[in-house]
Amino acid sequence: MPMTLRRPNGFASRKETMGEMNVTPFIDVLLVLLIMLMLAIPIQTNTTEVDLPAGPCVECTADPRINIVHIDASDQLFWNGQAVDRKRLRASLELANAMPEEPQLRFDPDAYASYDQSSRTIALIKDSGATKFAFVGNERHKDFMR
Repeated sequence: MPMTLRRPNGFASRKETMGEMNVTPFIDVLLVLLIMLMLAIPIQTNTTEVDLPAGPCVECTADPRINIVHIDASDQLFWNGQAVDRKRLRASLELANAMPEEPQLRFDPDAYASYDQSSRTIALIKDSGATKFAFVGNERHKDFMR
């Protein structure tokens, strides 16, 4: 008659199921992915020098009461009647917002100004933190395209 061996089972004495998850393979996979990512990122071999402004804009001006941002038909920006680029407009807006009492900012686009330039300018004004903002001249466009 063949003899059967019985080995003691260490888990047979436990009545509840084992609820821990083995995280060792998970950590191993994460370490391998981390090493692969480190090897895949190229080493920086060249740099580009960028001159950043050192202080406040000396050419920028702001009226303490009312400032007007205008866009003409050729998408040129104007700040209180003076032609400006986006960089100077941003600096002028920051200067106006830094005043003790924030001046009113009026946005007056031409009827033929592009929607893209107008929307980017409105986003620039919004990002500058201006709270006293008004659209002016809309009554001129009530019969537009009729």
